[in-house]
Amino acid sequence: MTFKTDPPKAPRAELLVAALFGAAAVLATAFIAVLAFDRHDTQLLGLTLGGAFALLAAALIVAAKLVLPHEHALEERPELSGPRPDLSIPVTRRRLLAGAAGAAAGALLAALAVPVSALGPAAKDESPWRRGRRLVDEHGRRLTVDDVAAGSFITAFPEGADPRALASPVVLVRDDPAKITQRRSWAPQGILAYSKICTHAGCAVALYRKPTYEPTSAPPALACPCHYSVFATREGGKVEAGPAGRPLPQLPLEIGPGGELRAAGDLSGSAGPAWWGTRR
Repeated sequence: MTFKTDPPKAPRAELLVAALFGAAAVLATAFIAVLAFDRHDTQLLGLTLGGAFALLAAALIVAAKLVLPHEHALEERPELSGPRPDLSIPVTRRRLLAGAAGAAAGALLAALAVPVSALGPAAKDESPWRRGRRLVDEHGRRLTVDDVAAGSFITAFPEGADPRALASPVVLVRDDPAKITQRRSWAPQGILAYSKICTHAGCAVALYRKPTYEPTSAPPALACPCHYSVFATREGGKVEAGPAGRPLPQLPLEIGPGGELRAAGDLSGSAGPAWWGTRR
């Protein structure tokens, strides 16, 4: 029994395989970079890692179909006269393919190993809120009691702090002080402030349920439009409905000169969803 080796079907297939391996390595490296600098962009993380695996699979398929020699078993025949032909066809550009495959494999292994570093206790994000810090709107204008009317929904930020910080944005609503059952001292003149970051998945709390006739309606509450977590504003941000696992952090308020709104302390809890308690 002898074996016959078919030559590669495409002369430039080796270059194509090397290019696919190289692209897979680039996307795997991009995944590591995104994880290091912007790991909250889950769509980009999925695109880079998924693309790396897709390119790796394509490279292996092309290599199997067009690059690797295919051997066939042949039945023995009597020896022919004359020199025996060399039927072995070596794989060309072997170093190039080996190097590209090694780079792709190394980058993908690193991409799979790096997320493990995100496990473990996290350094708590430093909150910008402290006693006496004024509340301002998105344009930096200081907010006063008169800016928060009953039934209104206002986004506020700490004056002089980075508005993009996780704990910076809060929402302001106004209610009847006599109907607030928890932390009434935190809500001067019925003005309540809660973190704008939902405690379920980190979406922005953007809805305020304010009934027009309470005897036949549910009491006021803040709601997240992403997964419909609802937080009772009169009860310290308690979860009323939805998948959120903990209350919405509340910011204690005080009124300064001229009716300006100020923080009377820090948020009642860390801003953001519970799973952000792992190191990121």
